[in-house]
Parts: sequence; structure tokens; C-alpha cells
Amino acid sequence: MDQRVWLSVLLALGLVCLSLAPVSRADDVMEDALGDDVDVEDELDLDVAGVEDDEEELDLQDEAADAPKAPAIPKVTYKAPEPMGEHFFAESFDRGTLEGWVVSSAKKEGADEDIAKYDGKWAVEEMRDSKLPGDKGLVLKSRAKHHAISAQMLRPFTFDTKPLIIQYEVNFQSGIDCGGAYVKLLTQTPDLDLDHFVDKTGYTIMFGPDKCGEEYKLHFIFRHQNPKTGEYEEKHAKKPDADLRTYYTDKKTHLYTLVVNPDNTFEVLVDQTVVNSGSLLTDVTPAVNPPAEIEDPDDQKPEDWDERAKIQDPAAAKPEDWDEDAPAQIPDEDAVKPDGWLDDEPEYIGDPDAVKPEDWDEDMDGEWEAPQVPNPACETAPGCGAWKRPMIDNPNHKGKWKAPMIDNPNYQGVWKPRKIANPAFFEDLHPFRMSAFSAVGLELWSMTSDIFFDNFFISNDKITADRWATDGWGLKKAAEGAADPGLATQMLNAAEERPWLWVVYVLTVALPIVLIVVFCCTGKKKSEAATPAAEYKKTDEPQPDVKEEEEEEEEEEKAEQAEKSSPASAEKSDGEENAPEKEEEEEAEEEEEEEEEGEGEEKEEEEKLEDDVLRRSPRNRKVRRD
Repeated sequence: MDQRVWLSVLLALGLVCLSLAPVSRADDVMEDALGDDVDVEDELDLDVAGVEDDEEELDLQDEAADAPKAPAIPKVTYKAPEPMGEHFFAESFDRGTLEGWVVSSAKKEGADEDIAKYDGKWAVEEMRDSKLPGDKGLVLKSRAKHHAISAQMLRPFTFDTKPLIIQYEVNFQSGIDCGGAYVKLLTQTPDLDLDHFVDKTGYTIMFGPDKCGEEYKLHFIFRHQNPKTGEYEEKHAKKPDADLRTYYTDKKTHLYTLVVNPDNTFEVLVDQTVVNSGSLLTDVTPAVNPPAEIEDPDDQKPEDWDERAKIQDPAAAKPEDWDEDAPAQIPDEDAVKPDGWLDDEPEYIGDPDAVKPEDWDEDMDGEWEAPQVPNPACETAPGCGAWKRPMIDNPNHKGKWKAPMIDNPNYQGVWKPRKIANPAFFEDLHPFRMSAFSAVGLELWSMTSDIFFDNFFISNDKITADRWATDGWGLKKAAEGAADPGLATQMLNAAEERPWLWVVYVLTVALPIVLIVVFCCTGKKKSEAATPAAEYKKTDEPQPDVKEEEEEEEEEEKAEQAEKSSPASAEKSDGEENAPEKEEEEEAEEEEEEEEEGEGEEKEEEEKLEDDVLRRSPRNRKVRRD
């Protein structure tokens, strides 16, 4: 078996191990290292940002006394993020209570009494499958209910010369069928009452994920105040180009970030990756600034306005030979009734096996007739019943005559109202200067419970916000990444959810094996069908039927080698007689001649090997005998 066969075998064995390998010991150890029994004070603090990168290894306890000792794996220990630098709101819920948060007791206007109350339950608890014991968050506990909760900020945020940065974490622990997980920044007003926080409470920005059915959204909506009327209008940012499906289905914690800059640009990020960006002036709907001109609502189209681009030629006349009454199809006069046509046999007859139902009432139901079935006599005949000529298209059919269309000489184009100055026009070149907000609220409805919120943060300094994200979400990402199952486990889990993947796995393993078997068998047949010279090559032993020929050929080869070496020797001796008397030049020439002789000997050995194969071939032996 050559190298290609062994390579194929190794490849197949690798695929088998990849597809069928059980969960590795390392995966089990990682789950143990990040389980619920972790002691927060005794384990290693892992700095996600890499500030303290000691990478100290800890010894892991064996699951059983006879189990082999697993390699030491660094453990991720939870540490609540601490706000540093300029910020307006920071909440990690690690106190374990709803202190500072107000659950709304209001009712939703315009809804039935049964569903009008904001009676959805909230709780502060750890994530269900948390890899960081001690990490708590705000959890939406109820399904199919209205939820509303809010908290006052440290101080109002005013849009001036610094950007707005808001970020928070969401984990759809049970997935999400239909519901939102967005946050509202409540506009600062004298009458803002968090106890009566409802859907119509004024807000400055609404931001966050929302999903219903197969529609995946990531809202960024801000309310802009019309400088002329003082009314507020919602402006919706364009839809992200990125595919958001994974963030709703992988049951991992994701960090949602919104950055709005004083130059009117904005960025929406998920897990610190930009998924949407644009300008408040050009990438929102409806536009912030209305058009300078609008169509005059009082303008009306004149009665004589002609919008017809084409008209019938008034000078055209119907030709005298135009026959409008000629039918579209006529009987084929060349058709002939097929032989064996049964004119007296109907196509359908009453079913002879049918029996009148016992409850048939002729007075009520009429005279009973057997259901119709195809006539058995017509099965072998070309047709039954009265024969009719088939219909064909009538070559003389022209249909109703119409005058041809020509360009309308009076065409004036499509009428549009004239443009006038827009009385409601204004130009706001700084939509970033929104209304100040002073509270954070969640006003949600969801068909899925257990939505986990954590680590709310509002700032005007990017470095401060990034540090908070690193200390909070970054730590969770590290823990979740460390606890991710190996490739084999992921494949087995995927096959449990999608059984058709077993077919893919089997084909991945079976196909290379089949190819190897076919390849090996084909190679074996070629080896068996090889010429006897190949077998002689393996043994290097002289065969009885060619021994004499081999001896003769060896003598001929020796003679040829002697002839080849003679000219070289002669040239060498001539070269020595005619060479200069300098010793250095003679030594150089001798070295070159030795190298040439070595190359000649190698070439002679190759030629001898080829001659040996040819000599032992039955075909060549036959030629030589001839």
C-alpha cells in the first residue's frame, strides 16, 4: 500500500474520531470548575482586560479517587463591576434587591380590564445557567403580561458637547417567541411619576432588541421636538444590515450599546461590534427636517389636460376584406374517423355491480340510477360514441378590427400639482440636542418569561463605558467561552436537535472508507496484473528462464561502461598534458572531474536499473530473441 493509501486511511480514522468521540475529560473538568460549588473568595480572579495576566493555575479536585488527575484550568470568578469615571447611571443588581427601582402600579389605557394592569412580576436573581456564581440580574418573570419598572438616574443627562453612551446586557434564557427587551430613557419633566410609568410616558430614546415571529429588530428610536409646533415625533433609525438571529437564539448574554455623538452620527453595537451606524439627519424615518417645498393641495388638474401618450389613429380605416365574424377554430376537414371506433357504445355506463341503498326513497330521492363508470368495451377501442371532427385554428380568423396606435400629438405628460413653499418647513441641523432625560425604564410585554437584564450603564465617556463593559460582560463572555463544550459534544448536541445530521456524520465517515476500499482493491488488482518483471524486481533473484540472457547482457553492459570511461580518461590525460603547471588550477580541475565522474556513475546506475527492468520484461525478451 503506497503513501496515498496510508494518508487516506489516516484521514478516515481522523474523521471517525471527530464524529464519534465522546465528551472529553477536559470538558467535564471545565464544567466542574465553573459549577455552583465554586468558592468566590478562594478562587482566582481573572481580569478579562488583561491588566492582571498572571495566569496562575489551580489544582482541580478529582471526581473520583481512581480518576486520572485532570490538567489545571484557570477558573473565572465573578466580581461585581465598579463604576469608574464620569457616569449618570450604573446598576449591576448585585445587592440582590430591587432597591432604587419602582414597579409601576398604573393601568394601560385603551386595553381590557383583564390585561390593562402592569402586573407582570420582576425579580433579582442569578441567571439560570450562570457560569459566574454570585452574579445577579433583573429578571422578567411573567409571560403574556404587561411589565413596567423604572429607576431614577444619579442626575439628568443633557445633550451638549459630549456623546451619549448607553449599554446593558440581555440574556433570553428561555429563548424568545414574541416580546421586547428594549429600554426607555424617560424625558425629564416636572410631572414625571415613576409609580405611574406606562407606555405613553414621554421618553427621549428607546433602544434595544425586539422580536416577534421571524422578525428580528434592534430598535433605535428618538423623539424629536418640532421647533415650530413644539410637538414630538418619533424618528426610527434604519434597519441593521447584519443578521441578528443568533443573538435571540443562542441563549448567551449579549451586550447592547448605543452611541450618539454631538456631530449627529450614531452607532449601534452588539458585543462591542458595530451592526448599524448612520446620521440622525439622513438615516432615520421620517426625516428630521421636512422638505422645503410641497405640492399645492389646492391645485387641480385642468379638464382639457391630456395625459394619453398613445391614441388610436383617427385616419385608419378597416380593410374591406376584414372578416370579423370568422370563428377562431373550425373542424378539421382532413380528419378521418379511426378504424374500430365504436359509434354505438357510450363512453360511460351504469355500474353493473352497484346496488340501490336500502334507505332509498324514490318519492323523496327520485328514481335510483346506478353510478356511471367507464365502459369496458371502450378500453381497447380508439373511441366510443358519436365521432366528431377535431377542431383546428382557423387561418382566416382575424377578430375584431382595431385602429393602430400612434403618438398623441396633444400629449401633455402626467399632471402633477405645482410646488409651493412648505409652511411647516424648518431646518434643524443639530438633532443631537434632544430633550434631557432623568430616568431609565423597562415597559415590556412578552410571551416568553425569564428575560435576564444586567449591568445598565449610561455615560458620556467611552473609556469609562468600555471599562464597565470589560468588568461586566467581558467576564461573562470569558466564563461562557471557557464552559463551551468541545467540538464532539457540539456535534452530538446538534444531532439531538436535528436528527438528519446523523446522515451527514455517517456519510462523512462511510464515504472515505468506501473510497479507501475501492482504491486498495484497485491497487491490488493492478499489482496482480503486473508483468512478471515487477515480481522479479521485488526478489532481485535471477529467474531460470532468463539467466543466460542476463549474463550476456551484463557482459554487454560492462563493455559499454568501459567504452564510456575510455573517452573520459583520454580527455582527462589530454587535459593533464595541456593544463598549466600551476598546482591550484590542477587541483580545481581534478575536483571538477571527480564531480563529473560521480554524476556519471549515478547516471549509469539509473540507466542500469532501467535496462534491468526492460531486460526482464517478457516483451523485451521476446524482441531480443527475435
